[in-house]
Parts: sequence; structure tokens; C-alpha cells
Amino acid sequence: MITRIKTLALAVFTAGLFLMLGCSSKTEQENMKTNKEELVTIFPKGQKGPKANFTGNAYNIGLVEVDSVFTTAVGNVYFEPGARSNWHSHPAGQILIITDGVGYHQIEGQPIETIRKGDVVKCPPNVRHWHGASPEVGLQQLYIVPNTEKGIVDWQETVNDEQYFKQK
Repeated sequence: MITRIKTLALAVFTAGLFLMLGCSSKTEQENMKTNKEELVTIFPKGQKGPKANFTGNAYNIGLVEVDSVFTTAVGNVYFEPGARSNWHSHPAGQILIITDGVGYHQIEGQPIETIRKGDVVKCPPNVRHWHGASPEVGLQQLYIVPNTEKGIVDWQETVNDEQYFKQK
């Protein structure tokens, strides 16, 4: 009789454990889905970028202002899904550090690259390129523009939908 009670107790405990783990796993999966849809912000969103330079909603905040000592501009850009920069270039180049989300980057004449959290992108000096969020998920990036005494950015024409949706 005692063995039967122990077996029953063990079965109830095991079933309860399975139930708890199953619920926990589902919650984790739901949280992962939410995290993919909502970016984790590190810095304030900043000011909305001008329509003359961006398609869709992109927000910029400067983090390190240009000065004569460091001659480097650093900031954060948050692109809502589908938002992207115009074609542009930087006299001294640019480095992008992707801090969240999924997006695209393209250097003129090369295929579009998918960029994700943790990626580092180097844009060579005076080379036309664009970058922005994927259609479904936003993108957050730090930008670093060195040697600002050479200039910061040369904005050019819009990246049209045909260019943006052209995948590998």
C-alpha cells in the first residue's frame, strides 16, 4: 500500500513538473516572439530624420558631438520597419554597429546584405551606400563617422522600392 502511494505521488509530481515546464516553455517562446517585434532601446529615440534623407520613420540622436579633439561623430539611429536612408557617402567612411533588429545594407554595385544585432559594417570613404530596417522588423544602429574635419555626409537620391525589395 505504501509503495502504491509513493508511485502515485511520484506520478502526480512528474505530471505537475511536465505541466510547469510546458507552460514555462510556451511563455519563453511568446517572449521571444515579442522581442523580435519590439527592439530593445539603449538610447533615447531622438529626432525624426528629415524626409529629404529617409524613407519611412527613422530617428537619430547624436551621442558624441563633433569637436576638434576627437574629430569623430557617434550617434544612434532607430529605423522603424521598412524605413531606410537615401543613398549617401561619407568623406572619411563610416562604421555601423547593429545593436538590435534586422535590416539591410548595400554598397553601390554590390548585393544587398542582411544585417542583424551584433554585426559591424564598414562603409569605405566616398563610397555610395544605404542602410535601413527590414520590412517586418526595425533596426537600431550606432554610427561612427571618423575624421569629421573631412566632412560628415553627402546625402543623395532616395532608395526606391524596387532597389529596397531587390533581394539576393
